[in-house]
Amino acid sequence: MSVAPGVSRRPYFPERGNEGYWVEHYELSLDYRVGAGRLRASAVISAFASRSPSLPAFTLDLSSSLRVSGVLVDGEPARYTHRGDKLRITPARPLHEGTLFAVDVRYGGDPRPLTSRWGGLGWDRLTDGVIVAGQPTGAPSWFPCNDDPADKATYRVTVTTGSAYEVVANGRLADRRRAASTTTWVYEQPQPMATYLASVQIGRYQSAEVPGPVPQRLVHPARLASRVRADFARQPAMIALFSDLFGPYPFAGYTVVVTADDLEIPVEAQGMSIFGANHVDGRRGEERLIAHELAHQWFGNSLTLEDWRDIWLHEGFAAYAEWLWSQASGEETADALAARWHRRLAALPQDFTLADPGARRLFDDRVYKRGALTLHALRRAIGDEAFFALLREWTATYQHGGVTTERFTRLAARHAATPLDDLFAEWLHTERLPASLTRRTV
Repeated sequence: MSVAPGVSRRPYFPERGNEGYWVEHYELSLDYRVGAGRLRASAVISAFASRSPSLPAFTLDLSSSLRVSGVLVDGEPARYTHRGDKLRITPARPLHEGTLFAVDVRYGGDPRPLTSRWGGLGWDRLTDGVIVAGQPTGAPSWFPCNDDPADKATYRVTVTTGSAYEVVANGRLADRRRAASTTTWVYEQPQPMATYLASVQIGRYQSAEVPGPVPQRLVHPARLASRVRADFARQPAMIALFSDLFGPYPFAGYTVVVTADDLEIPVEAQGMSIFGANHVDGRRGEERLIAHELAHQWFGNSLTLEDWRDIWLHEGFAAYAEWLWSQASGEETADALAARWHRRLAALPQDFTLADPGARRLFDDRVYKRGALTLHALRRAIGDEAFFALLREWTATYQHGGVTTERFTRLAARHAATPLDDLFAEWLHTERLPASLTRRTV
């Protein structure tokens, strides 16, 4: 990826991500003791050197609260320093451009969340278990990585912990082995995944399969079983609707974890969503959140932003999916929801642009709702048939890849009978909210 001189490819989080290589695969082996909160781990990272003519040294993102005990590059000991959440590695010999190399990092300690303006990010202890909530920069709290959403890789994650606990990680459960008082769980994620979407959940859970168009699993404390079954009963119908509107569900299955603890907000991960006990009431009181997190499997997890400035491509699309589900399930129409949110947003400060909201406003509710309004305005401008054909082509063209606002607007133009330049200029690149939505019944 080329970048103009003097321009950062990561303007929101310049301290995250690294140059000179691209990761192909992460092989993570974790041994974790829930009571003590202690981790012993290794990470084998397969990567391609991309610096010409060679890469004499490189860095990985890893929390300085974890202790590194050894590093090998292609099986040979390498020199390293670990300061300021950066692990700098100097291999025994430079790595030539285009070559595949393997880094083996042995580390451990007491993993803890990384501090951010949104609170702790990454590996965190529950009352009796673990939650990983990595968005946007929490992945280095528990494994060494290139913490750049543009660098997606495949994963194999092995977790050993007490046999009383259920372990959930991204992808397919490939193996489970019990030995004395511990159980080892092995998960494989063959579709490329951004680091912030990698997740491990540990708790005293029970698991139930859910029939539907896609294999689904509900994982939760036993005491919440009836509430969880009631609240997620319509999830198969959501998957069917979204698969029709957005294109086929992009992964082999979908797992929902409900923790015994309350959570401030649900957490998205690839092929998985995590809700708190406070998000289930047995009366579908938070069903819009179920739709929102499910939609992220298309918009955010399969199609992943390459730059955090484009967060509306995740949150705006997931927020609009809430409106689509509301209408399809016989509740408020997308038109009514759009009109209501347009009035609300018009009364708020007009001080950011949707396509570049700024790091501190990354998860501002205006990003979500103005993103949804942008899609609604686009839908009205080009019509339902063209709009949903655009979404299906969007998800198919960039499946398991990286996306940008410019790629979306360019593709949208191909589905429009008239130019969309003014529409996108007003909705994406102008601070002031457009005065109105065009009039068309949806």
